[in-house]
Amino acid sequence: MKINKVVIPAAGWGTRFLPATKAMPKEMLPIVDKPVIQYVVEEAVESGIKDVIIVTGWQKRAIEDHFDHSFELEKHLEAQGKEKELKQIRDIAQLANFIYIRQKGKFYGNAVPILSAESAVGNEPFAVMWGDEFIGANPPRLAQMLEAYEKHKGTIISAVRIESEDQLSRYGIAETEPVENNVFKIKRIVEKPLPSEAPSNLATHGAYILPPEIFGIIKGLDPGKDGEIWLVDAVNELIKQGFPVYGCEIENGKYYDTGNKIEYLKTVVEFALSHPDFNGEFKKYLKNLKL
Repeated sequence: MKINKVVIPAAGWGTRFLPATKAMPKEMLPIVDKPVIQYVVEEAVESGIKDVIIVTGWQKRAIEDHFDHSFELEKHLEAQGKEKELKQIRDIAQLANFIYIRQKGKFYGNAVPILSAESAVGNEPFAVMWGDEFIGANPPRLAQMLEAYEKHKGTIISAVRIESEDQLSRYGIAETEPVENNVFKIKRIVEKPLPSEAPSNLATHGAYILPPEIFGIIKGLDPGKDGEIWLVDAVNELIKQGFPVYGCEIENGKYYDTGNKIEYLKTVVEFALSHPDFNGEFKKYLKNLKL
């Protein structure tokens, strides 16, 4: 089946960015002039996704407002003759068909918001992308994954190589066997292993194409590490039940972990340096800093 829907979990508290995220969703933190989650949505749309399902919480209304029309602002911009800005905000509301669901459940963990989206997804395969991080790639990461899905018809997980051994314990690391080019069959995923226990340096990370059977598996999971329900446990159960699971190593891509303070700051600087409106002035400013 063609993949038409993406689930974007965006219900977390954003505690790593407090106090900034006390009243503002972490997914709305700006990368120069666009919030993080807009980069995620744009990647999905560029990859052919039509329905964007965002799983939110009570404190995340700003996300819904961002992807909606703002008629008063549009009227003001039109009266001011600011056609460029007017087009930008109108285009945001027309990116996709947006569906919002409040996260429910007594447990925490990154599998819980996915289960919350079951009624909107229905009985069809779907994509998952996190709302506070993204990968810049050409072609887009999700487009590369969809190409692998068309060939292999299994669960597809985006994958990146971790070059620094001391960083392996930050990710789920896959034990794999090669299939073709940048596609690997996954035997199991070891979540945040010690470097000495990592089965490879291929991190399964950031985006997924999942079958609808994942919902039943998540429902049957017992709480794992820290008493939470983890997606990696559900994927490992998929493998045990005989579902083929593949890692798609993303080509021509760079991972931006904007849920991490220092990586967020690096991302803002990098994107500012490539911004066509002021990259020259910003570069000059940085060169003149006394570091």
